[in-house]
Formats: sequence, structure tokens, C-alpha cells
Amino acid sequence: MITNPNFERLEGMMEWMRSVPYEVLRHGRLYSAKDLYGGYVPSSDEAEDRASFASCYDSRVYAHYLSEGKIAKNVYESIARTLHDHGIHVALKAFLNEHNPHRFVGIMGGHALLRTDPMFECVVLLSKHLTEAGFLMVSGGGPGAMEATHLGAWLAGRSDAEAREAIAWLAGAAASFKERAWLSSALALMQRYPQTQYESLGIPTWLYGHEPSTPFATHIAKYFMNSVREDTILTIAFGGIVYTPGSAGTLQEIFQDAVQNHYESFGFASPMVFLGKRFWTEDVPAYSLIQHMVENGRYQHMLLTLTDDTEEVEKVLKEFAKIHNF
Repeated sequence: MITNPNFERLEGMMEWMRSVPYEVLRHGRLYSAKDLYGGYVPSSDEAEDRASFASCYDSRVYAHYLSEGKIAKNVYESIARTLHDHGIHVALKAFLNEHNPHRFVGIMGGHALLRTDPMFECVVLLSKHLTEAGFLMVSGGGPGAMEATHLGAWLAGRSDAEAREAIAWLAGAAASFKERAWLSSALALMQRYPQTQYESLGIPTWLYGHEPSTPFATHIAKYFMNSVREDTILTIAFGGIVYTPGSAGTLQEIFQDAVQNHYESFGFASPMVFLGKRFWTEDVPAYSLIQHMVENGRYQHMLLTLTDDTEEVEKVLKEFAKIHNF
């Protein structure tokens, strides 16, 4: 029997859900750049630009998220976030059902990678070529190497020369995501180089809401719960994952992915490709450690590649897909 106090609590929860700035029930729809940045109108006037950005959907949700606590203090808020993320999960499952998940390839790497860095261009061209070869690119959906992943997918079908021109234009407008023109330049480039043929999937989180989500991802599964988001990225990249230089987050992803491959959690192991020999063996010797564990029998089923050559990366991923008839 539901007592009057319980009715009051239920009414309070419903009122809370109506008041939050995000859609609690997404009805199975992923986000797009238009959804997240709706209401943002870039301006040459810094004050106007910042005010406009603060009013867009993504900024309002992030401000609310911080005000309620990254670990929500209010049970109604916890329930609302959980329902939101469930809706994203349902939408993502539907997206996967419309594609061949074995052709999903992830690229992981640092959010701080500058648009002027040679590695940025490497990732853009790698992602572009893989997209043109029929793979669907996945990343954490933020700046740096993640932006480069989706920029490459966005520029698929164009020449490499055009892609380099686009990168140079972006780098000239704003090299870092910390610069005010980072987002407006990305949106402007999308207008300069429109496309509707190729898709890519970004999976960001409001936990890192200070890092803007790249608008180059055509489909965006943005979560409140970062642990769910991290596991999702690694799980759905059945076609393999490319690791570019990064820091703590990238390291976490490497060893979490290694566990999935070791246990063949989904029936098989996928390639783990480390792009940057010196970085992954000297600066951050994660590859060396994994290789050592393989040699000592502590890791099994690892499909490891260490290279500085993006053409080799493409070859490894294409051969894996061919062998398994993906």
C-alpha cells in the first residue's frame, strides 16, 4: 500500500525531473553537435561569445552537474542521471544494431594534443583512411586525439591535401581546446567542409565537462557516469583500438582493454595497436610491460602491434577484419 508520504516523495521526484536542464528520458536518441551546442552563436566579441556558450544545452547541463555534485547529493538527481544514461544506452544499442560492430575501431590518446602537433595530423589521416575503408571510428569524444579521430572521419572522401589544409586552418584558429575559438573554429570548418555520407561515434562524459565534446562526431553518446562510458568505449571497439600518446586516462584504457582481450570477454581478442614506439617503450613503457607479461604467460590472447607507421596500423586492422570475415 502506498501511503500519502510516499505519494509526496514520488511527486517530489517527478517535479525534480521536470526541473533539471537535461532530458531525463532521451527516448532512445543519441546526441548530435546540434543538440549539445544548440543556442550557441559564436561571436567575435569575447563577452558575447562566452555568454552564448554558457547558455547552450551542454554548458547548462555541466553547470547543473557541478552544482549538484559529481556524486549527486540528492537521490532524485541520482535517479534522473541514471534514467538519462539508460536512455543513452538504449540509443547506443540501437545504433550498434544498425551497423557492423566488428568494424568499429577506437582511437585513444591525450586530450591535450594540440592541433599543431604532427601526431594530430597522423591521427586525422589514419581515421580518414579507415573510415574510407568501411570502418566506423570511435573515441572518447573530447578534444586532442579524440577530436582528430572524428575530424578524420568527417573529412573522409576528400583528398589528403584537403585534409591537411583543414588541419592547418583549424590550428591557425585555435591550437588548443583551452582557447576560446576552439569550438567556433570546428563549427565553422564543418560548414566549409559539409558532409552527410560518413558517420563516427563519440562517447564523452560530463565528468570531464571542462573538456568540450568535439562536434565532428556525427553521433554522440554522452554519459554522466564515466565508468559506464569508459567500459562502453572499450567494449564496442571490436575491430581494434589504436593507442596514441596519452596520460592517465589512456593508461587506464590500455589495461582495461588488455583484461577484456586476455579473458576473451566477447568471444575473441581484438588488436591493440600502439602508435609511437619511443613513447610506449621509453616515456610511458606500457607496451613493454604488456609484452613482458605476455612472455611470462600472465597475459594471453594479446594481438599487439608497436609502430610509428600509420600505414602499418591500417594494414593490421584491415587484415584482422579480413581474417575474421568482418
